[in-house]
Amino acid sequence: MAAQPPGSEACLLAAEERLNRWRRTGKVERERRGSIAVAAKKPPGKGQGPTKKNVLETVLWLLIILGLLLIVLQGTGYVEFFAIQGKGALYGLAVIAAALAGAVLNSYLQTSKLREALRKLNQQQSRRKSITIPHSPEEEGSRPEETEEQEEWREQVKFTAVIEERQRLARELHDAVSQQLFAISMTATAVSRTIEKDWERARRQVQLIEEMAAVAQSEMRALLLHLRPVHLDGKNLAQALERLVGELKAKVPMDITVDVDPTILFRPSAEDHLFRIAQEALSNALRHAKASKMVMRLERDGAKAKLSFADNGVGFDLEEKKQASYGLLTMEERIHELGGNIQIHTAPGEGTAIEMWLPLEDGKGGF
Repeated sequence: MAAQPPGSEACLLAAEERLNRWRRTGKVERERRGSIAVAAKKPPGKGQGPTKKNVLETVLWLLIILGLLLIVLQGTGYVEFFAIQGKGALYGLAVIAAALAGAVLNSYLQTSKLREALRKLNQQQSRRKSITIPHSPEEEGSRPEETEEQEEWREQVKFTAVIEERQRLARELHDAVSQQLFAISMTATAVSRTIEKDWERARRQVQLIEEMAAVAQSEMRALLLHLRPVHLDGKNLAQALERLVGELKAKVPMDITVDVDPTILFRPSAEDHLFRIAQEALSNALRHAKASKMVMRLERDGAKAKLSFADNGVGFDLEEKKQASYGLLTMEERIHELGGNIQIHTAPGEGTAIEMWLPLEDGKGGF
C-alpha cells in the first residue's frame, strides 16, 4: 500500500488529475459499469467510509512511522538527551509523537472521505453523460432507470439555471435601476428645497435628474433583453439577430450595424445559445460600454463560422473585469459548450471587440 499525501489540497489535485485521465481514455464508462455491478451485489451500507481493513492498515502504518521516528531520534542522540533530562522530557516527546500520529490518522481519514466523494462523483458523471446502448437483457432492463435519472438531472439543471437567472436579474435591478431611481428621488427632493433659494443650482439638479433617468432607462432596456424568450419563432439566427437589432434601434441611442451571412445555418440548440450570446453582448454595450456605435457580424471563416461584436465604447481591463463579470463568463461557457472558442480584445479607452468561432459540419454548427 502506497502512502497517501498528507495534505487535502494535494489529494484534490491528484483526484482531479486522475478523473481527467479517466475521461480522456474512456475509463469512466468502464468504471461506471463496474460500480453498478458491484453496487448491485453489495448489501446496503457497504462501501461507506473506511473499512476495518483500512483501519488496521492505518494503525500498522502509524506504528511503522513511530518506529522510524524513534530510530531517527536515537541516531541523532535525542533519546539519550531526553532520558538525561528526566520523565518530563520523555513525556513531552510522547506528546509530540502522539500529535504526529493523530495528524497522520486525520489526513488518512480525510483522504478516505475524498476517495468516497470522488467515487460517487464519477458514478454521477458517468450516469449523466453516457448514453447506454443495451446489448444484453440485463442492460436492457436497467435502461429505463438510467433514462429516468438522466431526465431528473436535466430538470434539476433547468431549475437551477432559472433560479440563478432570477437571482442575477434581482441583483442587477437592485444594483443598477433601483439605485438610479433612489438617486433621482433624492435629487428631486433637493430641487424642491433649493428652487426658491438658488435657481441656477436647481437647474443643474434637474439636468442631473434627466441624465440619471436616461441611464436608468438604458439599464431597464438592457435587462429586458434577458427577459426575451430564447425561442426564435421559426426564424434562423441571422433573421432573429436582424429583428432584435431592428427593435433596439428604435429604442436606444446607439448606431447598431448588422452584417450576417444568411447561408450559415446552425442546429436549433446552437442558435439558441448564440442568440443569448448576442443578447449579452448588446446588453453589455448598452449598460457598461457607453458606446455610440456597434457592429455585429456573422460570416464564414474557412471551415468555421465567425460571430463578432465590436463597439467604440470605453473598454475595460480584461484581467480585472473577466473575474467579476457574470456576462463574460456566461458567454465563454456557452461558446465552449458548442465546441467553439472566443477571444476578447479590449483596453481602457479603446473599445471592445469579441470574436467567436464555431465549427461548421454539413452546413450546420454546434450540437
